Amino acid sequence: MAKGARVKYKEKDDAPKAKLNAENLKKSLGLFNYLGKQKWMFVVGMFFLLGSAAVGLYFPMISGKLFGVFGDSSMANEELMIKLKETGIILLIVLSFQGVFSFCRVYFFTRVTENILFGLRKDAFSKLIQMPMSFFSKSQAAELSGRVATDITMVSDAFTVNIAEVIRQSIVGIGGLGVIVFSTPWEIARLFLMIIPPISIITIFYARKIRSFSKEMQEKISESNIIVNEALVGINSVKSYTNDAFEINRYEDKIAAAKKYGIKYGILRGVFFTFVISVLFGSIFYILYQMIHLKIEGKISSEEFGTFMMLSLFVATSLGGLPEQIASVQRALGATDRIFEFINGNIESINLLYPTHQNKNRVKGDIELKNISFTYPTRDNYQVLKNVSFSAKAGETIALVGSSGSGKSTIASLILRFYDPTSGEYLIDGKKSTDYELTELRDQMAIVPQDVLLLGGSIRENILYGRPNATEEEIIEAAKQANAYDFIMSFPDKFNTIVGDRGIQLSGGQRQRVAIARAVLKNPSILILDEATSSLDSESERLVQEALDKLMIGRTSIVIAHRLSTIRNADKIVVLQKGEVVEMGTHQMLMNNDSGLYHKLSKLQFELN
Repeated sequence: MAKGARVKYKEKDDAPKAKLNAENLKKSLGLFNYLGKQKWMFVVGMFFLLGSAAVGLYFPMISGKLFGVFGDSSMANEELMIKLKETGIILLIVLSFQGVFSFCRVYFFTRVTENILFGLRKDAFSKLIQMPMSFFSKSQAAELSGRVATDITMVSDAFTVNIAEVIRQSIVGIGGLGVIVFSTPWEIARLFLMIIPPISIITIFYARKIRSFSKEMQEKISESNIIVNEALVGINSVKSYTNDAFEINRYEDKIAAAKKYGIKYGILRGVFFTFVISVLFGSIFYILYQMIHLKIEGKISSEEFGTFMMLSLFVATSLGGLPEQIASVQRALGATDRIFEFINGNIESINLLYPTHQNKNRVKGDIELKNISFTYPTRDNYQVLKNVSFSAKAGETIALVGSSGSGKSTIASLILRFYDPTSGEYLIDGKKSTDYELTELRDQMAIVPQDVLLLGGSIRENILYGRPNATEEEIIEAAKQANAYDFIMSFPDKFNTIVGDRGIQLSGGQRQRVAIARAVLKNPSILILDEATSSLDSESERLVQEALDKLMIGRTSIVIAHRLSTIRNADKIVVLQKGEVVEMGTHQMLMNNDSGLYHKLSKLQFELN
């Protein structure tokens, strides 16, 4: 299986965390630019958030009065009932306010978040799709799509949950701690400060240790899932190479490692639960024991007792959950930084408002490459093309021939202006290619590659990709010209037939003819055929070649071919070797040169055939 193609997806907890400093917080404020005139929603949401936190802190103080009602033996039953009723009504009002504040906080923060996410998703994909090819040559598609999905989800979680919880828990935790210290007898406050915070800190650090083990276990499980995915995607290879046992053993090795981590994880969790039950609960019980002593001695009232118990419960819960919420905010800041990396990156000069697919400002199709040299940005120590020069008049067919790695596909990329040459000039109709608007230029070009990637929708949608505003009659005519009409009409759903992921439901020849129909519909001035028939059987090659011959009529065509029999009628054949032009001419001219590379390649292919 193709190990080089593996992409390791990071779990949420493995996402990079950004420090909570002024610089990162300033960067994250850029998200609020997506709110536009709706910033008031965030202000209103913050109002309800602070109100919810304040009510949340007030609740345990009021609920502590219930203990005072039960513990006050000086009052008659009727007075106790009245007092209980009054306290209950107050608690009910407090809870009602809490409910209203919580709903309004969630509502306004959700509105804020969805507005931000809409703009963020739109900008992220818009900028990503406009990145130059040099960017994609350094990045994996699966990683980029994962970043758009996962990172934006983290930002969503931060705005809808984490930021609000950090503020709310900080107010409840720190505010409650202050109330305990200043309103509770020092004997109890001292015990609380001496016991609960240190234990909470130990619990937090131990929980982080458990999480790190959990991440390692998930990583092992992820590695085993990669094997499952590879085996199922390449099931034909697995079975044809009789590697069933090999794949089972590979999978077994990975799940055995996951099992070891799982056992260690279980032991750590067991120790953690033991610690919580014995130490944490034991400490709380000890404080409770001491408070009962003070209550018996008359040093504290029942109301003080109840208020302390409720406050300590809320404080412990809030402070305990605060580190995890802060960590989530840090992950969201890191995710925001990664998203803005390509939102603020250098994109191609694409005009999204240009009226594409309308055959405006058409070029004739004269092409000239003058002393072109090129080095890929990702391999700056290796020169792919060296002083390449050739030209094509409008309507001519130029064939590029040479062994693998000679630079044929690189020339096609330069013609499409996926890259600009390191040195030399690329002219179209006698004008520098860089003087044309990039969108205008590509709007008049089309490529039919060797490995056709179809959309997962219907055949009609895939053909329409060449010109989305085409009519049904134009779609049918394009299919006929591409020799695709007959096989399309043989399907029960005809043009509505779903081609499947990457066109997997169609044969190689059928995919090529759909791609040709797409190019026919676009009606380009300049056509690039990148080994379009090299991987087809004889019958499919014949049908595809017929369609290509019709497609090339009246267009400047750059044909990259390994099968030299398909380019004998080319107006000019450019022979490349190690990035240099070593021969150029018609088929007959080159065949007359017995010592030439083209003659040797033709003779070799003839002997092999």
